[in-house]
Amino acid sequence: MRVLGIDCGTEYTGYGVVELCHDGTLVCCTCGAIKLSARDPMPARLATIFDRLAAIIEEHHPDNVAIEDVFYALNVKSALKLGQVRGVAMLAASSAGLDVSEYAPLSIKSAVVGYGKAEKQQVQHMVTRLLNLAEPPESADAADALAIAICHLHTAATLERQRAVGK
Repeated sequence: MRVLGIDCGTEYTGYGVVELCHDGTLVCCTCGAIKLSARDPMPARLATIFDRLAAIIEEHHPDNVAIEDVFYALNVKSALKLGQVRGVAMLAASSAGLDVSEYAPLSIKSAVVGYGKAEKQQVQHMVTRLLNLAEPPESADAADALAIAICHLHTAATLERQRAVGK
């Protein structure tokens, strides 16, 4: 199974494609961050995100897409902008016929680090180890996106085992 994880943001949107091999190993196919200019109008930034995610989907052919669920935000304006980015990410996935799964930040950190309130550096360290990378991803946004993909793969594997036991 191959999953595209997306860490939505209005300045940087992280992405990471992770594949779960038949032997249970996790492999990073690609990762990075889509840098957006704060000077560009929001519609142009959203178009950039859509186009880049669509290109990543076309190149890497993920089976599913996973994104971080909405979290509590004090700044309403920032929350609305983040919601727009999340909507565009979901649109890019659904336009390609892919299902989108959403995970709470606590679930993502628990799946990768084992602790729901882990720091960003801990997530980056564990992503590097789980994917056997020579060095950590360049940006925290890319590491977070990889963590989201890993969370989905772990969740899907657990659900598959539960279905097998239930039969």
